[in-house]
Amino acid sequence: MKYLISAGPTREKIDPIRFLSNRSTGKMGYALAEAARDAGHEVVLVSGPVSLADPAGIEVVRVESAAEMAAAVESRAAAAEVVIMTAAVADYRPVRVLADKMKKGAGKLLLELERTEDILATLGRTKRPGQLLIGFAAETRDLLAYAEDKLRRKNLDWIVANDVAAPDRGIAADVNGVTMIPAVGAPLELPLQHKRQLATQIIAVIDRSRSRTTPAAGRSDNRPE
Repeated sequence: MKYLISAGPTREKIDPIRFLSNRSTGKMGYALAEAARDAGHEVVLVSGPVSLADPAGIEVVRVESAAEMAAAVESRAAAAEVVIMTAAVADYRPVRVLADKMKKGAGKLLLELERTEDILATLGRTKRPGQLLIGFAAETRDLLAYAEDKLRRKNLDWIVANDVAAPDRGIAADVNGVTMIPAVGAPLELPLQHKRQLATQIIAVIDRSRSRTTPAAGRSDNRPE
């Protein structure tokens, strides 16, 4: 199968040397790309700016901003059987990008922001029959409630709920534990473990789910085994 996976943060420019971003390192997305490759799939990885090396045997598309991420993902999504959005895409960007370095002033600075495109919602609206769309929900409270709401609103087949408030896991860590929530069926708990091992388990669950998909109806029985 063809897998399209996004990973890492985006950067939204303020001026030539400053930007808005987040703490995502891309480790989970890269681990998923490698796990999908090792499961025999063709993988395209769209990556924001990270310090990780390109995985062998995987087409890597490097982007920086949310707009670049949207263009790269949306232009490739139709060719993929499975799309996994792990990237921590910025929700907002500066309305105006300065051509020169912003100089420090005496008072407060007000930075006007505007919404970026909701890539996952766009993919949910344009998802073709038989295609699986998986999102990630990184939350600091009410994890399952927020994740389930995102699953429904964005027309996902699975969402991977990730508690980033826990000090022993999540963003920047080498280990993680998640809850996989399907559109149909019961949640599946995957315990704390190295992200590479976790990625292998996530891909196995998705592959089983994909094998039960009925392309003609565009529906799937996503109950985890």
